[in-house]
Amino acid sequence: MNLDLLAIAAHPDDVELSCGGTMLRMAQQGYKTGILDLTAGEMGTRGTRETRANEADAAVRYYRCLGEGSSGCRIPTCRRAERTNCCGGQDPELRPKTAILPYWEARHPDHYHASSLGYEGCFLAGLKQLPIEGEAYRPFKILYSTAYANVRPTFVVDISAQYEERKRAILAVLLSISGKGTHG
Repeated sequence: MNLDLLAIAAHPDDVELSCGGTMLRMAQQGYKTGILDLTAGEMGTRGTRETRANEADAAVRYYRCLGEGSSGCRIPTCRRAERTNCCGGQDPELRPKTAILPYWEARHPDHYHASSLGYEGCFLAGLKQLPIEGEAYRPFKILYSTAYANVRPTFVVDISAQYEERKRAILAVLLSISGKGTHG
């Protein structure tokens, strides 16, 4: 199954806070979508790998990713050494037509590094001479999403109809954001 849209983020909760409404809208319109968190958020100030994973799993049920009947859309965390596959280019199960990356200017280094890794991964996956498994493939389009940068967007996606559902997805990761509950 090839993806129509793959959102790449530094860690769980980034997609929910930046382009989650767009992902939700596209999934509702029948597009095959996926989320790739480059880390499990284990270095974050709040929470553990396990609590972050539980919150991400709770949020992801709202997105109905990878089409009808899918069990979920979060793709297993990639490792830095596998960055050529981070965009899913040479993974025949992914091959996204469009990738959404974090904007390259960000408050936290992990976010702008995720942007660089995602961009490099998308580029490198399209190199035919690169000695890795799979057929070379590169997404047709790369889009950038931001929640914090002072950037004038080139387009805006109307997610008014998805607002309530997106809000529930954000609340599902609220523990990691607020530091309340099990995080102390």
